[in-house]
Order: sequence, then structure tokens, then C-alpha cells
Amino acid sequence: MKGRTIIAASVLGALAVAGCGSSGGGGTNAGGAGGGTKACVASIGFEGPITGPVAVLGQEQLHFADLALAADNAANKTKISLDQGDTQLNPAQATTVTQQFTSNSKIVAVVGPAGSQEVEAVGPLFARAGIAFISGSATAAALTTGKYPTFFRVVSKDSVQGPQDANYIINNLHPKSLMIVDDQEAYSTGLVAAMLPIFQKAGIKVDHESVSQKVTDFSSLVAKVTPSTSVVVLPWQVAANAQQFGRNLAQQHKKAVIFGTDGLFSPGTFTIAGSYVSSFGPDITAIPADASIAAAAKAKYGSFGTFGPPVYAATHVIDEAIASVCKAGQTPSASNVLAAIKKTSEPSTILGQPISFDSHGDLVNGKFFLFKIDSSGKYNLIPG
Repeated sequence: MKGRTIIAASVLGALAVAGCGSSGGGGTNAGGAGGGTKACVASIGFEGPITGPVAVLGQEQLHFADLALAADNAANKTKISLDQGDTQLNPAQATTVTQQFTSNSKIVAVVGPAGSQEVEAVGPLFARAGIAFISGSATAAALTTGKYPTFFRVVSKDSVQGPQDANYIINNLHPKSLMIVDDQEAYSTGLVAAMLPIFQKAGIKVDHESVSQKVTDFSSLVAKVTPSTSVVVLPWQVAANAQQFGRNLAQQHKKAVIFGTDGLFSPGTFTIAGSYVSSFGPDITAIPADASIAAAAKAKYGSFGTFGPPVYAATHVIDEAIASVCKAGQTPSASNVLAAIKKTSEPSTILGQPISFDSHGDLVNGKFFLFKIDSSGKYNLIPG
């Protein structure tokens, strides 16, 4: 775990504008911070895979958490600091980080963690501590059945994504047989469980395989792809693994199309032409209202994908909850910030859609986005 603390009490003018724009700072929570809150001081935690096999995504999430915090502190005149916790997309490591956060009385809420398997590991700990935690990328449907009462997410869930993806494959790619491969983690197995019945009902022959995230050579798995298998579905979290799978397909002269999910949205890492990627987040560079945020992110950190903006949204929800608590004349605590988060009602956000939560912490009216990779490696949004 990296131990540095980021305190963003000041911010570049561009970021301040981003925080006040229609995409990031609409009417929220219990009225927002208004003109400012005197001595509104609080700490929040960040849990993400800052290092490890998907560090490129974790770093992107951290960068967008920083951007949101800086913009919100400037706009609301708050002094909210961010404590980093590196989970490496590992439930055991996430548990260690969570234990440190829940024992820190200064932390009133947490952004993250990234993976569904991590949320399953830390959900009971946050529940016992009464601390709200908001993920920008954990999509397993089982997370919002009520067993983790302080969990929220600003993206939709597998029970929405799985059927949407399966029906798109059936109606547009028309496979007679396909392979679907889980990576033995909760996110992946949950999506497979949502897709399989739909494929089977459509009369498609399905070869369901399973492989560890630690595998880096998929030659033997690719050998099972038959000439009649026209689609391979990879609901994986590690984009580099999917890239290697695609290389192995080419080496064996197999023509099956790869259809991936959220973790594969990694421009520059997963670039197999003709592949599809379904993602919980939009490409904010295509949203005019997000122009200032996108420009600030690119100028400071370089290129980015769809994992950072939802974490910006999650951080903003927490920041506004803290500001509303201060505006009400209270000192921010885990309990009153949790109560304010439950009241979140943002009509416009960085994600191009409103944010409010149902009684189980799910995003109301969440949706997914589908992209196709062209020969240059660019991800192109498929309308509708």
C-alpha cells in the first residue's frame, strides 16, 4: 500500500471550471455547499489497483479521483484530503487496506474498491464500521442485494450488462457456436451466469471454459476454438491477457471475433482489430459538457479510457455529501456523510446521465456502452 496522502486545497483554473460545470457539479445531495463552507475539513479513502496487473486502470482511477477532489475543494472551499490504498485487485490486499481505513477515525467515506471480488471481501468490514464506500467499476449483481448496506456504485450491474451483451451478440453477430471464458473471479463468473441462459435459449452451441487471471499463454485454450466458433466472449478484468489471447488466435489462424467486457476497455493495451468491448462508462471525450474535464485530464495525465470518469463521479458524490453536511452546520462523520450520500440526486454528471441511488445502493437507470476496435486500435462507439 502506498502511504502518501494527497491534499488538494488548491487547483488550476481549468479544474475549478470543471468542478462547477454541468457535467460535474449539478444540484446534489442535501443542497450542496452553496457559496462555501468555513473550515469544512474531512478525509476520504481511495481503494484501487495502483500497482499490479491492471495498474494502468488503477492509476487512471486515482488520477480522476484527484481531479474531482481538486475541483470540488476549489468550488466548495472545502479541505478534503485523499488517503491512498493500493489493493492490486486482490481481495486480501483490499481487506488489509480497508482495515487500515476503518481504524482511521478521520476517514468518513471511501472511493472504491475497483473489483467485485474486492467489494465482496470488504463489504462486511465497511458495514460494521458504518462507512459508505462507492465503487466506479464493481458491477456484480450480488453486491446490491442488501448484504452490504453501506455500498454504492455509480455504474450499472451485470444483470443489465450480461443480457444486453448476449442479445447484441445473438442479433448482430449471429453465431451458431461460441466460446465463453470466465477468469474465475466474481465479476467474470457473474457475467457468464447472466449470459449463458440467453445463449442456450437461442439455440447457440456454447463451450464454457474457465482460466485463471495468472495465465499468460492461451495457446491450449485457443486450440479448442473450432472452425464453427465465430465468437469468443471474454468477460475478463485483465486487458493484457485478452491481447495475448488475440495474438494466440492469430498465430493459430483462428478467425473468431473477441467480445470483451469492462476490463478490456484499455486503449493501447487491448487493440485486436474487429473486437467488441462493452463498458459501464462512456467515452467522455465525446460528451461536449465534459470538454474542460477531459482536457484537464489529458493535459495532466495523458490518454485515458472509461475507468477514470466513473471514479470522478463517485468522488464528487462523496465531496458534495461532505460539503452539504458542513453547510448544515455539522462536523463530517461517517454517519452523517452516509446519510447525505443516500440522498444524492445529481441531474447532470461527468457520465452524461443523472446519479441517484436506490435503496440498495444501485445507480438508478444505469446503462452500458458498446465499442468496436478498428484497424488503428481506436475504440468506436456503436450508437444505441
